[in-house]
Amino acid sequence: MPPSRHQVAIQARLRSIASLGEPMRQTLYRYVTEQSEPVSREQAARGVGVAHHVAKFHLDKLEEDGLLEVEYRRPAGRTGPGAGRPAKFYRRAARDIAVSLPERQYELPGRLMAEAITASTASAEPVSATLRAAAQATGERMGRQAGQLAGCQPGPDELVAAVCEVLEGVGYEPRVTFDRVTLSNCPFHSLAKDYTGLVCGMNLHLLRGLVDSLEDQRLQARLDPAAGRCCVTLSRPRSGSSLDA
Repeated sequence: MPPSRHQVAIQARLRSIASLGEPMRQTLYRYVTEQSEPVSREQAARGVGVAHHVAKFHLDKLEEDGLLEVEYRRPAGRTGPGAGRPAKFYRRAARDIAVSLPERQYELPGRLMAEAITASTASAEPVSATLRAAAQATGERMGRQAGQLAGCQPGPDELVAAVCEVLEGVGYEPRVTFDRVTLSNCPFHSLAKDYTGLVCGMNLHLLRGLVDSLEDQRLQARLDPAAGRCCVTLSRPRSGSSLDA
């Protein structure tokens, strides 16, 4: 079975982080990120005391692995037709690269809570109400994404597969059985452990928003807490199509 898009993305992040296991690559990465301006290969080579070709090889691998970004410009003092080709300058990549095992996704609840506090401040509604609304709206966007993945007029099993792909992208680790989708991982684990009512309520409204936005309304999100997994499960009547994976 080919890896899902989410698994491919995790593999790419793992390769990026593993790239820093090479000592010279890590040294060059640290040197580049400690500078206030992008650096050339020549600067990097001098800065860490290696030959130009060694710096070039490792800097280009860091770029390939997504840890550095490049720009092209002529070195200072070189202008006009005889200045030669623009040189490659390296800087830290703007994107975040993080891997956690099991997977955790704290940016999503952070964004929902920031949105809820902003809305509460503007409207004087309780934060609990604005958090429910923010989670519901985000879940609806996830549901529309699942609908697009499922394509036109999908069968029940195709729709469930699309929902699982979206949930996997958030870190839920969905497991499909005959009458339910169990979410084997809680991506908000630390928050849920310390603020159980708040986070589980947010999670429930997020997943309700997802299933409520689907054309196939047979999926239902409900609180079903148990140790070692998410507090919400997605269930459907046994009269529906088989969900066996």
